[in-house]
Amino acid sequence: MKRTVAKMLVGLSVIAFSQSVFAETRLTLSSWMPSQHPMAAEMIFPWAKEVAEVTEGRVTVDILAKSLGHPKIHYDIARDGLADITYSAHGYTPGRFLLTKVAEFPFSGNSAEAQSVAYWRVYNKYLAKANEHKDVKLLGLFTHGPGAVHNSKHPIEKVSDFEGLKLRVGGGVVNQVATSVGAVPLLKPASKAYELLSHGVADGTMNPPDALVGFNIVDMVKNTTIVPGGFYNISFFLVMNKDRWNEIDPKDQAAIESISGEAFAKRCGKVWDRIAQEGLDAAKANGNTITYADDAFVADLKAKTAHIENEWVAEASARGVDGAAALAELRAIANSYTPE
Repeated sequence: MKRTVAKMLVGLSVIAFSQSVFAETRLTLSSWMPSQHPMAAEMIFPWAKEVAEVTEGRVTVDILAKSLGHPKIHYDIARDGLADITYSAHGYTPGRFLLTKVAEFPFSGNSAEAQSVAYWRVYNKYLAKANEHKDVKLLGLFTHGPGAVHNSKHPIEKVSDFEGLKLRVGGGVVNQVATSVGAVPLLKPASKAYELLSHGVADGTMNPPDALVGFNIVDMVKNTTIVPGGFYNISFFLVMNKDRWNEIDPKDQAAIESISGEAFAKRCGKVWDRIAQEGLDAAKANGNTITYADDAFVADLKAKTAHIENEWVAEASARGVDGAAALAELRAIANSYTPE
């Protein structure tokens, strides 16, 4: 009898040991941004660290030492399981995502936090049913701050000043905006801004002001133009391989979701808002020319770009989504939201 009990206890101890060894889920994350850039250092990496905290160490995220490829393939990297988690911009793969453009139109808001929160809410209310992210687990959506224009040639004080300027853009709506005002868009990730400008390939870049410091280009582009609500914005995603997500215990899934979604949108937005102001302050301290679009400029810009929004609403409708209502609600939330 004692021997039988002893065997049972040994068996139970082995099972318990096995559970303790194999209970931890180790995930990998591929990051393409320079590790010191706030998008990586203050948005993505802290979230990854917090995954371990909220799951009490049962799920951990390892940041890969080197990116697994160009930002435009990071969605596929997660989908195919080359890395478990990735992030990038929807616009880096033109034509692939339609409905996410809802967060990218001009004149949509003056705060990254407000717009990111609005985006997450509107996505879930209007757009999720279209299932554009069906082959991954969508953990987060966010935007940067209102897009501005920075160039090395001359101040942009009216729409005609864009004519012929070669501008780095991130794809999506910003590409259409640049074309509509007569600029020549160069579809490249933001991390390539320094290289393009330093080699004279681009005359400027369309980014929020944070890029002036974040990509060390404040001395290269001495002219910044700002429009109320932004010239454009960019939709970013945080996604996970679906099979790996399904391997995680439901309790830990819930814990991860508690720091993702709207909470993650707030985290990212707060950082973008802070660094955008820091970038603008740096431009002023550097003696750069800051131009704020006047009413005539804004009216002309709206006239030149209205077709972009109208075409998207029609395309969204064809997919069973009320694009006009989604966009109106996003702007309403973004403009009434009070940062916490």
